[in-house]
Amino acid sequence: MLTTSANPALQAPPRAAVARVQSVDILRGLVMVIMALDHVREFWSPTLVRPEDVAHTSVVLFFTRWVTHFCAPTFVLLSGISIYLYQQRLGHRALVSRYLLTRGLWLVALEVLLISFVLVWSYELILLQVIWAIGWGMLLLAGLLWLPRSVLGVLAVVLIAGHNLLPVIQPVTAEKAVWVLLHNTPGVLVLPPLPPLLTAYTLVPWVAVLWAGYVLGPWFTAPVAERARWLRRLGALLLVVFVVVRATNWYGELAPWSVQPRGLVYTALSFLNVTKYPPSFLFLCLTLGVALLLLASLETSASRLGAWLRTFGRVPFFYYLLHLLLISGSAWVWTRLQFGRAVNLGFADAASRPAAYAPSLLRAYVVWLLVVLLLYLPCRWYGQYKQRHRYWWLSYL
Repeated sequence: MLTTSANPALQAPPRAAVARVQSVDILRGLVMVIMALDHVREFWSPTLVRPEDVAHTSVVLFFTRWVTHFCAPTFVLLSGISIYLYQQRLGHRALVSRYLLTRGLWLVALEVLLISFVLVWSYELILLQVIWAIGWGMLLLAGLLWLPRSVLGVLAVVLIAGHNLLPVIQPVTAEKAVWVLLHNTPGVLVLPPLPPLLTAYTLVPWVAVLWAGYVLGPWFTAPVAERARWLRRLGALLLVVFVVVRATNWYGELAPWSVQPRGLVYTALSFLNVTKYPPSFLFLCLTLGVALLLLASLETSASRLGAWLRTFGRVPFFYYLLHLLLISGSAWVWTRLQFGRAVNLGFADAASRPAAYAPSLLRAYVVWLLVVLLLYLPCRWYGQYKQRHRYWWLSYL
């Protein structure tokens, strides 16, 4: 095994003294812990009723799903912020551009070749999800980071705020593949001889969220008090936009809210029920607004919980891969023991689920807590390992 010190060809240039930003690590750790809840629910307790269907869901089931909506937008935004901070440490934009090209290709390949297999248990279906979107965001940013920051910021805002003007393509066909990959509701894209592609995360506007994080990056080199003030103002603005525009049912959301016959609580759920695939303008206003407010408040956190979350937030990709392996693998073992055969409940339709299967949110929450606890020590070890070593490949995991 070669270290960068043993192999001059792999040596990184001297890095500027840019400290890690505590709020970024804590918030990233928080959303990653919440993310595990959604994946556990899908593998251990999927329901025939969509959790967001306010006509049939329960309040607990709705919020079990709804709270996880904050994960992907926050994770992608923080990826953009981290890219800017990485650029400050390297001190050389050309090196960052080259890194983004290789890292972006690496993430796209991992999504297609490894993560899809872990989730589907075969290559019968390829999932294009958040890692795919982040990878493409990096590939495009490798060129776009040479633009003036103001130009890149305007481009990000236009794609985030304006993409709901684009038409939705149905049915999903090979002739419309480029458009489907860029912007569409989820669909299965068939492009022989490739396996079917589930386009869960289209590129617009996810790549724009990553670019927005990069544009906000300079705020995180400013004094804490000044940064917190800017973050609070922008976060509050996004939430005000969400409330005002959502109330009008005018723009930015495919699913209008309405008064529900089940009562005031479900009417409120209808108001909060915004579209994730692709993320509507109001979905991003709500989720990113909350994320920015949390970033403003977490920088001075000194709690034990914050330190615990930082352990996960400092090794995001390692955690992501490990938590999927653990959730998917444990579900394979459980269904095999419980029903006599391994059943991928997350991708099985009602007809192929065992007759004895019944969803249980209690089971999902217990498994979620166990998964998070089991991940803590490996993530702490890996974080310490990264601090002690400078192998070139550590920047890719």
